[in-house]
Amino acid sequence: MNLKLRLTVMNFLQFFIWGSWLISIGAYWFQNKHWSGTQFGAIFSTMGIASLFMPTIAGILADRFINAERLYGILHLLGGALLLILPMVEDPGTFFWVILLTMMCYMPTIALAIAVSYNALKQHGDDIVVVYPPIRVWGTVGFVAALWVIALLHLGTSPGQFYVAAVAAFALGLYAFTLPPCPPKLGGKADAIGGDPTRLGARALDALGKQQRFALLADTLGLRAFALFKNPKLAIFFVFAMLLGAALQLTNAYGDTFLHDFAKLDTYKNGFAVRYPEFIMSISQISETLCILLIPFFLKRFGIKIVMLLSMIAWALRFGLFAVGDPGSGLWMIVLSCIVYGLAFDFFNISGSLFVEGQSDEKIRASAQGLFMLMTNGIGAVLGSTISGYVIDIYFTDHACNETVAICKNWPGIWTTFALYALITGVAFALLFKHKHEPTTTGKTQIMH
Repeated sequence: MNLKLRLTVMNFLQFFIWGSWLISIGAYWFQNKHWSGTQFGAIFSTMGIASLFMPTIAGILADRFINAERLYGILHLLGGALLLILPMVEDPGTFFWVILLTMMCYMPTIALAIAVSYNALKQHGDDIVVVYPPIRVWGTVGFVAALWVIALLHLGTSPGQFYVAAVAAFALGLYAFTLPPCPPKLGGKADAIGGDPTRLGARALDALGKQQRFALLADTLGLRAFALFKNPKLAIFFVFAMLLGAALQLTNAYGDTFLHDFAKLDTYKNGFAVRYPEFIMSISQISETLCILLIPFFLKRFGIKIVMLLSMIAWALRFGLFAVGDPGSGLWMIVLSCIVYGLAFDFFNISGSLFVEGQSDEKIRASAQGLFMLMTNGIGAVLGSTISGYVIDIYFTDHACNETVAICKNWPGIWTTFALYALITGVAFALLFKHKHEPTTTGKTQIMH
């Protein structure tokens, strides 16, 4: 099996696992278990909580102590075991802790998959900006395939969705051990002092100055990726990555709920989009598969700044179209919003990881990807879900309304607010992020400037 096909299989299974339950867990929660909506909000926060620290820890381990592909496999095997436990849980409190542990295993594998892929492609002599996106597109195909499998097998409200995800996790966990080796780059001598810090004696440590001790500690703990913040351009980039991470959480948390709410209106309740909202939302992932293929051209021609700006404009359109659309005559706007989502997500997520890779020393490649994920799926996701929940509850919810028979949320106002947020973020990024792009027509894409 050639390298590209091997990495394609890895990406397909990586997101098949997630797609098996991420969209349908709400139906399982409300229609099967009949647990409360407040408690369900905590379930979605587990992805952000896990991303606050697990990608960084996994990056430290992969950069210093263990091959990235082996750690990747171990985490998926552990995650598969936890997915098998979820259907056995009979109370929402315990479910929260089990899903949090599951996310602690799963979320760092996203960054590790990128690190393993980039390392293998570089060792093979490939241009990752050109070669990786068509490979990564199969991750999105895997997510869509999982959605359709769950829908066709009618597992949306059943614990069967977790069993499907567990089987895929075990398969990928075992498969990971056959992937090209991605050994630690910091396992030998410490760059800061010219020796292995784990073998320094007490006398040698005493001879170190304060600055050298600090460098040694940072090196030992794998914190050198945070030194990327010393670069003003990268610091600004990471801040805006966090803000876009918040936008991603908004669409994940409220998109499906938005369509389900129309079932309370006689005009829309029999519409296809209301009866099968998961199929409508899957258009977003299908769009991803196409937009990923545009990344090499846009990065080469326009550079990371323009690509990220296009993503922010797309986020504004994503939310704005939701604000004016409906499942009836306005269904085309909702569908167009889902198509635009592909541009919004890919031009931010995939292009961002490529930019971070180009700016980082190969010795901290896994830690750097973990830091990018920390800012987006960690801090950004937690802030996005927390602040948006507060704003929606205070300003856009009629608490005197009966949720079971009427739409009690001002969805046009909610989506318009989100659209303005994305637009303001884009304007600020255009003014603050300074990056000079040099277009290339031959050779490997330059994203280092």
